[in-house]
Amino acid sequence: MRVRGRWLGLAIPILGATSALAQEAPVSVVPWPADAQPREGDFTIDADTRIVVSDPSIEELRRLAATLTTPIREATGLPLELVAVTGPIPPNTILLALDAGADAAAGEPYERDESYYLLVDRDRVMLLANSAAGVFYGIQTLRQLLPPTGTSGVWSVPALEIRDAPRFRYRGMHLDVGRHFFPVSFIKRYIDLLAMYKLNTFHWHLTEDQGWRVEIEKYPRLTEVGSCRAETVVEKNFDPYVGDGTRYCGYYTKDDIRDVVAYAAERYVNVIPEIELPGHSLAALAAYPELACTDGPFEVGTRWGVFDDIYCPTERTFAFLEDVLSEVMNLFPGPYIHVGGDEAPKTRWEESPAAQEVIAREGLADEHELQSYFIRRIEAFLNANGRRLIGWDEILEGGLAPQATVMSWRGMIGGIEAAKEGHDVIMTPYSHLYFDYYQGDRRFEPLAIGGYTPLERVYEFEPVPAELSPEEASYIIGGQANVWTEYMKTAPHVEYMALPRMLALAEVVWSPADARSWDRFVARLPSQFERLESLGVNYRIPEVAGLGEDRVTTSDSDVVVLSHPVPSAEIRFTLDGSAPTRDSELYSNPFMIFFGPTAGAPDGVGEVTVSARAFMPGGRAGPTSRAHFSHAQLLAAEEVDERRLSSGLDYRYYEYGFQSARNLLVAAAVRPGVVQVLEGPGGQLVPDAIPPTRQGHASRIALAGSERDQDFGLVFEGYLKAPTDGVYTYYLTSDDGAVLVIGDRVVVDHDGLHGMTEKSGSIALEAGFHPVALGFFQAGGAVGLEVSVRTDRGTRGEVPSDWLYRTD
Repeated sequence: MRVRGRWLGLAIPILGATSALAQEAPVSVVPWPADAQPREGDFTIDADTRIVVSDPSIEELRRLAATLTTPIREATGLPLELVAVTGPIPPNTILLALDAGADAAAGEPYERDESYYLLVDRDRVMLLANSAAGVFYGIQTLRQLLPPTGTSGVWSVPALEIRDAPRFRYRGMHLDVGRHFFPVSFIKRYIDLLAMYKLNTFHWHLTEDQGWRVEIEKYPRLTEVGSCRAETVVEKNFDPYVGDGTRYCGYYTKDDIRDVVAYAAERYVNVIPEIELPGHSLAALAAYPELACTDGPFEVGTRWGVFDDIYCPTERTFAFLEDVLSEVMNLFPGPYIHVGGDEAPKTRWEESPAAQEVIAREGLADEHELQSYFIRRIEAFLNANGRRLIGWDEILEGGLAPQATVMSWRGMIGGIEAAKEGHDVIMTPYSHLYFDYYQGDRRFEPLAIGGYTPLERVYEFEPVPAELSPEEASYIIGGQANVWTEYMKTAPHVEYMALPRMLALAEVVWSPADARSWDRFVARLPSQFERLESLGVNYRIPEVAGLGEDRVTTSDSDVVVLSHPVPSAEIRFTLDGSAPTRDSELYSNPFMIFFGPTAGAPDGVGEVTVSARAFMPGGRAGPTSRAHFSHAQLLAAEEVDERRLSSGLDYRYYEYGFQSARNLLVAAAVRPGVVQVLEGPGGQLVPDAIPPTRQGHASRIALAGSERDQDFGLVFEGYLKAPTDGVYTYYLTSDDGAVLVIGDRVVVDHDGLHGMTEKSGSIALEAGFHPVALGFFQAGGAVGLEVSVRTDRGTRGEVPSDWLYRTD
């Protein structure tokens, strides 16, 4: 291969092409309004522009007017006086008005109390809403139509007419302060960002195994003891454990809480506190060990995960929790209290005479029904005090509390079940809305818990499952993204993980489903990035597109097309695998890599690694994108007697605690040619061969749905029929590990313990039959397995059933 005239692998520009990902939208508003119609001209703000409110005696209207005028005054020096007007509205005026009929155009299924009408023409701006919240959201739209803070020059608004209202009444963002604590100043900044994008709920995760963060006067040891841990695990050094040796503390006083709640209320954000029970309670048990089923002593958690020690279901515990929740309710006036209810191991309850006595006394079937009893008692207390309970979807186990709202995080199934039972549901599945997951190539991203949730996956999320009837769908009240902070120690890191994914969430839960468009959303991002930049937000700059996966080709050349959603960003690239700098070569047009014979590859096989990075005008750089381009010969197909083949693959299921998919394939005694490329069992001690718990045939590579929750393995084996000569790219998404082998090659190695993440690999196949084996193991936690394929002639999709064969 050659590069720039030398046989190494060259980039020859293809003239006339463009690197722009999409044309910038004429108006950049996020979330996109329910209905927006452009008009002719612009409204320009000048020294004579006046602000008029419909009733100056309404203090809230005057305060809302200030949220619009203050940043403009600071940026421009213009007076923007607030005046009273009777009769017709004069020219050069911005009107903010409460009008009971302003929401009429929005209609169902939108939320009437948050709707608004905005009309901008050359002479005036009119913002009408039937509630102060509607006025506030209209102001957020108007501010996005204005230049970012700090912009000099003419300040004008494009003329248009907007009728707008949110699709869902619950639009939330979560923040975990139990694992890492963040000061009040950042909590307020976080709320500002929510409000700017019309999110109306802040879910404040205040208690955890690793820290109790809210002052409770009746139980001072909760903060004296429970708010501090001895140290924090270093990265992911769990076994063997390595700690940092630094004491870690932090909590919010009651005055802090009141300050935040009032601040949020002024921005029409409801704050929902979460007080975890019965699990994730180690910090509380360290302070008050008598609340446990064993004697202790207990220490505030220094590592992440799930702990067996949880609240014991005694009358002492319930009295403690009612006292705590009473003080919490006095701090948080909103209708909801979140009680967690997730990841509560039953080990201690199974061994506890006190817990078993409650099971016998209440006529409960088991410890799962005991958890339901626990949650129902807490719900009855909250209901008696005029509040409603929210819990993670584990509260479904053993029977759902009568009026509980379910947050469905382990996928959509819990939400579907709750909606069918007539319970309100907030969709927050880890597959789309866990913002602690990686959002790009983990080689170039900050350490994260695992998983993979890129911006596009957030945007494609649909909160209402298709299997619900219209009546059942009415119980889906909204969606929420979660920010768990095990690996986020600083506020800038939280911002990096939350933004711009928060913008995608905002559009999902506000905009009509049929108005959403990925391309148009991406086109609006540059203006939003400019706005975030002006506020000093550490948002994540998107990676350069075009290098998402390694590429294999059987031709003599390949084309590299790079792009970035921000037109003003510079794309710099390298061809030696090094990370690009501002001094690296500037990308201007697509280029071609040629593969040819070299001294080291006389048969014509060659390879080159392309790395690219975007550099913003202000100096910040995005993450590196990298892909390996290589030339390969077609893998020859095997001679197979097709009369001995049947459709589908052989399927084997094992109930065993595997830690490696490679080990599983070896232990399952798959065909020798496959075993040889797996490089042995990788250190795990397993028998030479394990009899399957059950076996049969499968028409697709996927979970059957009958597997147990953890400690199992699956093996699929047979033949893959490649319909044509070409390159096939396989995508393997799994939690935990999986390995795909075709012929004598490991195509995708996604082994090991990890969250739901995707990995891909390509192989050049001759048309015909090729041996295939896939091993998958599940250790614990969430579970998932998905396999898809893309050919060099087609689009990505599930492996077709008519490609899969087995020997009779």
